[in-house]
Amino acid sequence: MKDPSTLMRTPATGPPPRTGVRPVVERIAGWSARHRAIALIGWLLLVAGAVVIGNTLGTKNLNSYDPGEAGRAERVLSSPGVVQRATESVLIASRAAGRTVAGDPQARAAIRQMTVALQRLPGVAADVHSPLAPGGAALAAGGHGLISRDGRSALVTFEVAGDSDNADQTVAGAQRAVAAVQAAHPGLRIAEAGDASVGRAINNVVSDDFRHAEVTSVPVTLVLLLIVFGALIAAGIPLLLAGTAVATAISLLAIPSRWLPIGSTTSSVVLLVGMAVGIDYSLFYLRREREERAAGASQAEALRTAAATSGRAIVVSGLTVMISLAGLFLTGIDVFTGIAIGTILVVGVAVIGSLTALPALLSLLGTWVDKGKIPFLGRRRTVARRSRFWNALVHRVVARPVLWGGTAALALAALAIPAFSMRLADPGLHDLPTSVPVVRNLLAIQHSFPGGPAPAEVVVTGQDLSRQPVRQAVAALQGRAGTSGPLREPVTATLLGHGRVLVVSVPLAGDGTDRTSISALETLRDRALPATLGKVSGVSYAVAGNTASTHDFSARMDSRAPVVFAFVLGLAFLLLLLTFRSVAIPLMSIGLNLLSVGAAYGLLTLIFQDGHLSGLLGFSPYGGIVTWMPLFLFVLLFGLSMDYHVFILSRIRELRLRGWTTPQAITGGIGGSAGVVTSAAVIMVAVFSIFAALSLIEFKMFGVAMAAAVLIDATVVRGVLMPASMSLLGERNWYLPRWLSWLPGQRQAVPAIEGAAWEEMAGAATGG
Repeated sequence: MKDPSTLMRTPATGPPPRTGVRPVVERIAGWSARHRAIALIGWLLLVAGAVVIGNTLGTKNLNSYDPGEAGRAERVLSSPGVVQRATESVLIASRAAGRTVAGDPQARAAIRQMTVALQRLPGVAADVHSPLAPGGAALAAGGHGLISRDGRSALVTFEVAGDSDNADQTVAGAQRAVAAVQAAHPGLRIAEAGDASVGRAINNVVSDDFRHAEVTSVPVTLVLLLIVFGALIAAGIPLLLAGTAVATAISLLAIPSRWLPIGSTTSSVVLLVGMAVGIDYSLFYLRREREERAAGASQAEALRTAAATSGRAIVVSGLTVMISLAGLFLTGIDVFTGIAIGTILVVGVAVIGSLTALPALLSLLGTWVDKGKIPFLGRRRTVARRSRFWNALVHRVVARPVLWGGTAALALAALAIPAFSMRLADPGLHDLPTSVPVVRNLLAIQHSFPGGPAPAEVVVTGQDLSRQPVRQAVAALQGRAGTSGPLREPVTATLLGHGRVLVVSVPLAGDGTDRTSISALETLRDRALPATLGKVSGVSYAVAGNTASTHDFSARMDSRAPVVFAFVLGLAFLLLLLTFRSVAIPLMSIGLNLLSVGAAYGLLTLIFQDGHLSGLLGFSPYGGIVTWMPLFLFVLLFGLSMDYHVFILSRIRELRLRGWTTPQAITGGIGGSAGVVTSAAVIMVAVFSIFAALSLIEFKMFGVAMAAAVLIDATVVRGVLMPASMSLLGERNWYLPRWLSWLPGQRQAVPAIEGAAWEEMAGAATGG
């Protein structure tokens, strides 16, 4: 064996030792490099064909429905022939303290003008309701629920003509009419808000946010890649692979969109995941190829080694990411199903491109890949260099694993502790910044008319819904509502779909997402409806609305989360077991990943639930975390963080197969992969950090959690916990029970570890 000090100073070159037939990954990459023209033309045809298919078919915008009872009601409302209009409210309030609407002639005049203006809008508004009496001279008795309890505010309500799905486009005329009346009465506050106007504001904010993210992320990524490679051509290759993979996947989404809900959210997540894995895979491959050439290998040898090492790691990593994302199918939630299809597709395309187009392109470019060097960076980046910092750190960790590993584990565990107090809740109005005018309007309406803007909707189906028993049941339900209590006034009923569907609107106490609203929903579902509509034969009902959909979504997430966790962790264990022919490696990898995910959860709780750094990040804490965030983050984080684990572990295993001792392989593997892992992590952290600057609080949560988890993985886990854990395990890292010796893969060039030794280690770990 070589002298250990020499082994630690020089990078390994050439593929790892093997016997028999070359692995399929190496054969595919070798064929692509030899037939580079065919491989590149084939890749371009794949991309072009996908784009043509996508443009020809077009992506259908199928509705996505919430799970549970709310989803059943939403499906009824979306059935053919049923057109539900979006409701808008115009708040008219005196700015003078202590003045009521009844005692303000200017307010009554504004109400009349607003009502007439809305009624005159052709094809825009319908069913305008005013708090004024029919004659228009005075307020109607009780105002039909359109006068606030303190008498200082009034509402003019109307329905936006047309389907509620397109209401955000037709509400603009009403908003102009409101602005005109406001200009004529500066002493009053006249503000509009509702389903259509809020939807329009959300669409505008989301579009602006993603446009900003896309415009910012590509230049930032390119600059970082230029710093990493020091050459323009080399820096452009990862962007080229990632960009073509994303374009292919998004175009191919037109096919499953025929039967699955594929929306703008799916495309955005596909873009994010595709860019992340595409750049990571290119970095792994390209840096290894350049490293081998810098160590004296020919181009053909460098490509063969990159295929046998980084190419294999890419396949395993891609499969792990796809397995994690497949866990979203088990939620049974429409929007997650679409995201799972899209992200699995883009990861698969990126893996295919890494095994075919990437080696073909590198073979075609040859040494031209180092052209376009950046001053002061080009020469230094062309030569493979080991990180002095990571080498020194890992040496210290390997020498004293209990001290270093224990300290890091305790730090991450302490950071994860706040996650145990995490409260899942829909942000409601807190999702949008108060700098958006319609949000301020809706908050003002919510304050003056609690429960009004987002009532529960009881969707009733059956035959002859206008018959006497149904009317009596609705009247009984109206009798249960009041100015206080869980169910509020006014309770209204509307026949839709030529009398086939009856929608009963019931305002709920609370702000729509708090415990008060959830309790009111339970009162409606469990007590009020069974005692009224539940006694009418021949009808069925289901409750929808914001509160109902949030409650049912949370209930589905709670019931399916354990299944998703078990599925992802179980399949990841099996894949890593097959890859590394070891029981300890998968268990260690899964444990470290769970620790880093827990730390990210704790940080998320501290920042967004408890409100720390709210001023810096520009959001208002609402005491909770978005309902879908933890499960979605787990699936995505677990998959993406395995990129680093698989790549580093592959380098360690490669050195161990060459005959290095386990401590030497740990130090050499982590030190040798430091450059590419650090580069990939810096790029991912920079891109995810852009999301922390977006407007919606859910995007901020996503960006902060992803950036924090990647940073933790690339520093604490990679530099301290992994080498400490592997050092403590020693040769037991490669333990495989004899009854699993039939598993395919390379046999480890290490002594077999008998069951007694494994039992001894397990006993020591448990104190036995």
